[in-house]
Amino acid sequence: MAVLDDLKTLTPSQRSAIWASYLGWTLDAFDFFLMVFMVSAIAHEFGTDVKTVTEAIFFTLVARPFGAFFFGLLADRFGRRPVLMIVILLFSVFSIASGFAPSLFALFVIRAAFGFAMGGEWGIGASLVMESIPPKLRGSVSGLLQSGYPSGYFIASLVYFLLFDLIGWRGMFMVGVAPAILVFLIRMHVEESPVFAERAKKARSNPFAELARHWKMALYLVVLMTAFNFLSHGTQDLYPTFLREQHKFDTHTIGLLAAVMNIGAIIGGIGFGIWSERIGRKRAIIVAAVLALPVIPLWAFTATPLLLGLGAFLMQIAVQGAWGVVPVHLNELSPAAVRGMFPGFAYQLGNLIASRNGPLQAGIAQANHGNYGLAMALVAGVTVVVLIGWTAFGPERRNVDFVAEAKSEALA
Repeated sequence: MAVLDDLKTLTPSQRSAIWASYLGWTLDAFDFFLMVFMVSAIAHEFGTDVKTVTEAIFFTLVARPFGAFFFGLLADRFGRRPVLMIVILLFSVFSIASGFAPSLFALFVIRAAFGFAMGGEWGIGASLVMESIPPKLRGSVSGLLQSGYPSGYFIASLVYFLLFDLIGWRGMFMVGVAPAILVFLIRMHVEESPVFAERAKKARSNPFAELARHWKMALYLVVLMTAFNFLSHGTQDLYPTFLREQHKFDTHTIGLLAAVMNIGAIIGGIGFGIWSERIGRKRAIIVAAVLALPVIPLWAFTATPLLLGLGAFLMQIAVQGAWGVVPVHLNELSPAAVRGMFPGFAYQLGNLIASRNGPLQAGIAQANHGNYGLAMALVAGVTVVVLIGWTAFGPERRNVDFVAEAKSEALA
């Protein structure tokens, strides 16, 4: 209730910034996760196997850090708001183009271009919000923002459930035009970050010099985000393939189980984001990650839809519970001069390192007679242990006043 009371004190522009960033990440994830539902169908059309098609996911993930760096630099130079609009328009266009791919190679190229645009959204949207709201609300809003990712997966699962059998995989990508509508909301209702406005009053820092100056923090965050991305992609990307190929479930069952999984993810992200204001960012991440370990057997090795759905629901409460703290944690640890670029770049570099997850898990499954459950369990178990250890020894910087920080720098 206290959180709701605090949210009511926000200005209309602050609330619009939160919704715009949340919906941007939701629709970005929606376009990304359309692909994971269609791996088998694309493999069938182009006469290849699942492992080969998962390379499209790999190329998307590889391109994301380049987009995060490029668009992040633009956001630090020209503002968060205009660059966010450009990014959303671009990834919408490339999602639609995916439906027109004449060959598997063309699809790989288009999905890489989509990943480049997608890479810019998270960091810019998160910095816009975190720089616009009071420090005491950052944890709560962080959980909401990050829940946009499973929200997008949830919407993709519903679209798959309702439309895939009618419109096929090409038609599914056409639905990706929806995010472009969000640009009008941003254009009409969202103001620029007050921190960026303050920083614009002083000479701009050299972003490369800032990266060199803070290389230890950058290295720490890249390793942290590598673990985080192995955890999320390792528990999500091949889940529909696991249900279809290993358990032979039909379209509706797969869509339903994926929806249940993402309801758990939304609950976990919001819940642990709010809790991080009380127990701290690091503790919230560690507690959520620990909860994933006992769920792995239920999630990966049971056979009935009921038990698999329960396992997926609980697993994603833990996985996205840890992730719910990421937007605020990365922004608080980021150097102020490059906050538009730094968090998203660190996040997406971790994505780059973890980008072989799809082919890796598919390869493990193929080597074990199609046992995707074993592949997912191995990646999840190892990653959770690494994430807990790395987080425990890392830094934390809570409730910094970003606006006051920018003003003091402007006067220096």
